[in-house]
Amino acid sequence: MKRNSTRHEPHDGFVGLSRRQFLGGMGAALTLAVSLKSGIANAASLASEAAADAFAPNAFIRIDEAGKVTVVSSYLEMGQGTFTGLATLAAEELDVPMRDVSVVGSPADLRYANPILEAVFGRPVQGTGGSTAMAGAWNQMREAAATARQMLVNAAARRWQVEPASLSVTDGVVVHEASGQRIAYRDLLADAAELPVPENVQLKSPDDFRLIGAEQGTPRVDVPAKTNGSAIFTQDKKLPGMLVAVIAHPPKLWGKVQSVDSSQAEAIPGVVAVVEVPGDDKIQGGVAVLAHNTWVARQGRGALKITWDDSQALTVGSEAILSAFRDLAEQPGIVAEARGTLLDDAPEGGTVIEAVYEQPYLAHSAMEPMNCLVDLQGDRCDIYNGEQWHTGDQSAAAEILGFETEQVSIHQLYAGGSFGRRANARSDYVREAVTLARTARDQGIEAPIKLVWMREDDMRATQYRPLTVQKSRMVLDDAGKLLSWHWRIVGQSFMEMPEGAVDDSLVEGAKEMDYDVPNLRVEQHNPTTFPVPVVWLRSVGHTHTAFVGETQIDEAARATGQDPYQFRRSMLGNNPRALAVLDLVAEKSNWDTPLPEGENGERRHRGMALRTSFGTVVAHVAEVTLHTDGSYVVDRVVTAIDCGVAINPDVIRAQMEGGFGFGLSFLRQGIVFEAGSVVQSNFNDYPVMRMNATPQFDVHIVPSSNAPSGVGEPGVPPAAPAVANALAAMTGHAYHSLPLGGSVATS
Repeated sequence: MKRNSTRHEPHDGFVGLSRRQFLGGMGAALTLAVSLKSGIANAASLASEAAADAFAPNAFIRIDEAGKVTVVSSYLEMGQGTFTGLATLAAEELDVPMRDVSVVGSPADLRYANPILEAVFGRPVQGTGGSTAMAGAWNQMREAAATARQMLVNAAARRWQVEPASLSVTDGVVVHEASGQRIAYRDLLADAAELPVPENVQLKSPDDFRLIGAEQGTPRVDVPAKTNGSAIFTQDKKLPGMLVAVIAHPPKLWGKVQSVDSSQAEAIPGVVAVVEVPGDDKIQGGVAVLAHNTWVARQGRGALKITWDDSQALTVGSEAILSAFRDLAEQPGIVAEARGTLLDDAPEGGTVIEAVYEQPYLAHSAMEPMNCLVDLQGDRCDIYNGEQWHTGDQSAAAEILGFETEQVSIHQLYAGGSFGRRANARSDYVREAVTLARTARDQGIEAPIKLVWMREDDMRATQYRPLTVQKSRMVLDDAGKLLSWHWRIVGQSFMEMPEGAVDDSLVEGAKEMDYDVPNLRVEQHNPTTFPVPVVWLRSVGHTHTAFVGETQIDEAARATGQDPYQFRRSMLGNNPRALAVLDLVAEKSNWDTPLPEGENGERRHRGMALRTSFGTVVAHVAEVTLHTDGSYVVDRVVTAIDCGVAINPDVIRAQMEGGFGFGLSFLRQGIVFEAGSVVQSNFNDYPVMRMNATPQFDVHIVPSSNAPSGVGEPGVPPAAPAVANALAAMTGHAYHSLPLGGSVATS
């Protein structure tokens, strides 16, 4: 195969950019996983590249000589507004205007461990996920900013020989009202740097908040760069001498390369090398073409002649997997939750509702497909990407290279979406990029290598939300009260589980449901027969349990002649938070007032769904029009949400809108295997909601003084069931299998 032993110089048209420091950023009272004191010693080195003279009292805050504040984010900005939330927290406690605050991501460093994930895993873990960013930063970032503020105020007090308590701060200016003296933060930096770091600081009272919860004055900090094109995503990042790699994966899952004829690929001008990437139990591997740009690399891949060895490959299709799962759904499983005694039969005059639900594998389909730039030099490795899973990816890269983790640096760039894809336990696309770089180096190729997946590579890269079969059986009495619910879930675990262990993520939302059901049993089967890699999708287990639970609730209400809203209300007496959200969405949607009739025989109806996930309660009411040909459209969505303190109301609304659109797409999406190969390839056969199908949104936020909880994921789970419930109310059909497609039977 073609190879080159020299380090490549930039090809025509490539510009070597400086290593811009978007350094890589995964509800209750929280303690600092990374203490402010432990971050002090290293804060100067962290700030050195961007601002050598910056005041850096801890690892999270630095202020330059112009008085501009840089917030170091532990979390990835992938479009969900995390940078804006962190900037708001810091600006609030520092008493500076938002326009003076910018945000960069932290390096891969356990000083930036996610406090919530640390509590879950029992050890420091750095990463973004589970809608934990604002919850994790609520105390952490405010304390960091308040510490900086106190040091600056103390510096002014020492200069003026007054008590710190006699001073106030407005827009980054310290004021002594009694004497009229004023001084800007930028003029206090040197003095403040000489002072000891306070052990404890006083955080602002919510009564004094100016920015947290403000409807105006907290614009997104990432919008200007994303608007003017200066924001750097992985695809934008270039290093001197960089090569671009496009890889041919096996068409059947877990197939291997038997032989490859690369002669035609190597003859294409601009192709530098063809490298086989060995697969293992975490990555498929394949054959990569390295070239001076993506287009040439893709042409080279198209010219490869590969013979694949399918002896160890997956050879079955989705129907065989479903059949096996259906059989398991009829058998007792591992008990995840049990209370009371299940009823075998309904009491006299009662009702039994029984159904089997089937939901397909789902792809993440982020706007930016997976990509990763690896610069392997001697005894160190620099990785540039939209990094969501710092600890796992850094460890995986070090393992592949035989390095210590300290020899692997991760430079965080913006990410064009993720929905959980960039934070998977296998670190698959990062592993593939690092394995390619190592293999290329072993063949004498010394160059930074950017691995780029096309949309088709991303769609067929086999990291999917699990396919599930779920059997649900409800028993109601003659008054329509839900007495007993038996729920059995069959699906692959999101992570490797010990035999007989419960995967809480697979059954979340069923195991700890919102509703008061006196007799409940939730079981699960976690089959390992079919080696399809699965990973969490935005809202994890709630993606599949919410559809089953919320459509079953509506089905039971219809069967017993009850209003779906009132039926839900009757089971929320012990859940006042969820009840308040449900009542609010019913009020704001005018639930009790029928929608106006449609035109030309069109029918219109509302559908409702409720779900608590990631500490946040969300209810959607969808107004749906059903056309005479069976096609349907969502006209309007009314949402109510209780997410604790609303740090940025505008970001919360945006996340509810985006979450609904993401979840609505589930009605039309599905990944299907045929003889071990994925059928879908792009958005032509795996549709996402288009802009022209976006409904009108009306989002209502419940005022709260509780610590903030997540908003990135909770808008997703109630979306699809709310629409399905509206359709069911119009057609009389119960929808138990997804995807529905773009039309349904009208009678």
